[in-house]
Amino acid sequence: MKMWSGRFRQALDADFERWQRSFDFDRRLLKHELAASGAHAKALKDVGVLSSNELIAILQGLEKISDLAVASAEFLGDNEAEDVHHFVEKQLVALIGDSGYKLHSGRSRNEQIATDLRLYVRAAIDQQREELAELAEVLLQRAEQAGNAAMPSYTHLQRAEPVLVSHWLLAYVEMFLRDADRLADCRKRVNVCPL
Repeated sequence: MKMWSGRFRQALDADFERWQRSFDFDRRLLKHELAASGAHAKALKDVGVLSSNELIAILQGLEKISDLAVASAEFLGDNEAEDVHHFVEKQLVALIGDSGYKLHSGRSRNEQIATDLRLYVRAAIDQQREELAELAEVLLQRAEQAGNAAMPSYTHLQRAEPVLVSHWLLAYVEMFLRDADRLADCRKRVNVCPL
């Protein structure tokens, strides 16, 4: 069943319907959608929308969806899912029944995508900062190995005074550390839940 089927009396043009689907693209957000949905389910339980049993069923269903996605790429081959949110809702209802529909209470698709994208960007920033730290560590090791070795530095593309290779390498470490600081600042700004 389509999410919007109640508002239309006839089917969409097949080409348009294929064009407006985003699941092929946003399936990469699945783990973030599952995490956000789990947190949202707990909040729904806290305000009395879900019973304890419904919460347990939803959390177990979300975990099962995650396990199935990891175990088989074919599981994600859903031609009917319009987006990652629709996919999760469909799979959850198939696993636990109609109480899976309650998970959508109190949040819109726009809020879900904004939340998932923020979680995705936050994870990407964490990964990038980790890789920058590894790169800086390698440059530090190379600088130490270089000892007192010298090299020419350049000014306006002309050879200038000699510098230590280690100083040259450490200049890049400083640049990468500044990049890591900028990414940390970006993470603070993105680490806000639209829900």
